Amino acid sequence: MSAVNRRITLARRPVGLPVRQDFAFEERPLEPLEPGQMRVRNRVLAMDPAIRGFLDDRPSYLPPVALGETIRGMTLGEVVESRLSGFAPGDVVRALAGWEAYSLLTADALGLEKLDIADRSQMSLYMGTLGPSGLTAYVGLFAIGQIKPGDVVAISAAAGAVGNVAGQIARLCGCRTIAIAGGADKGALCRDLGFDAVVDYRAPGDLSAKITAAAPDGVDVYFDNVGGEVLDAMLPHMRDFGRIIVCGMIANYNNADDQYPIRNLWQLLVKRATMRGFLTYDHPEYLDEAQRRISAWVKAGALRPLENVSQGLPAAPDAFIRLMAGKTTGKTVVCLDPAD
Repeated sequence: MSAVNRRITLARRPVGLPVRQDFAFEERPLEPLEPGQMRVRNRVLAMDPAIRGFLDDRPSYLPPVALGETIRGMTLGEVVESRLSGFAPGDVVRALAGWEAYSLLTADALGLEKLDIADRSQMSLYMGTLGPSGLTAYVGLFAIGQIKPGDVVAISAAAGAVGNVAGQIARLCGCRTIAIAGGADKGALCRDLGFDAVVDYRAPGDLSAKITAAAPDGVDVYFDNVGGEVLDAMLPHMRDFGRIIVCGMIANYNNADDQYPIRNLWQLLVKRATMRGFLTYDHPEYLDEAQRRISAWVKAGALRPLENVSQGLPAAPDAFIRLMAGKTTGKTVVCLDPAD
């Protein structure tokens, strides 16, 4: 084990879309292991849009990352030292930690889980379809969306980490699925994944008219990953007593001081619809069921994992920038090298 920890820190707060200069690569000696801690050698870092919110100095469901601190994010790795009861060297754990080679974790680390991964060459899947992205899709659809066979389910950012899984799960559960995605390539990918219809919000033409063409009788459930203009356009298309799942607001993450004004919010009253945000771990009663069903679907070939993989810790900032620029599909992850 190296005596040095390599990490990516916040050099300055991004203005708009993050750039490489907002991040710094640092090395520092490993901190001593205290009682109640374990040291984890990180193998996979998850690149998630939620990280962008942590980089702004504004209130959120977690405190902002301070200047000079390690960038916060979900990690998957192997325990190399432990003074924490219940964890031993060799265990595979997933938790909210940071963009670094080694993390010190305690029992109260957010999202801490010990995983049984037989094939460790497939570890990255446990950050995406078999991990937080899949769990988020499942919990959103069932706990908030309360989907049932025959529902019309529309999903924004449908080629993204959560959206692609949500669409595949909804289809497997007998729903008609509508992908909302930007660009011909992402639209083609969504069709290949089995979506029944695709709305390209970037193509010329009125967005509301495109939604009407895809869902002439309206939408029962809208799984929203983007907010902004797409959410505003979707509101009049909700059926009576429809459900809007608020999973993300990526359209606003790079423009926190210039939020898109939602003009059609009154449609919630007209349609008697519900609109609710959620965090996956607020619904622990769904997690075992979600893991079991998603794993079975993947094993049977009914649900297709989708990944965008970069290699090496120094690649993390660029991978995150591509994600926030909308240039990736599926789950964006960074797999660390042995030299990191």
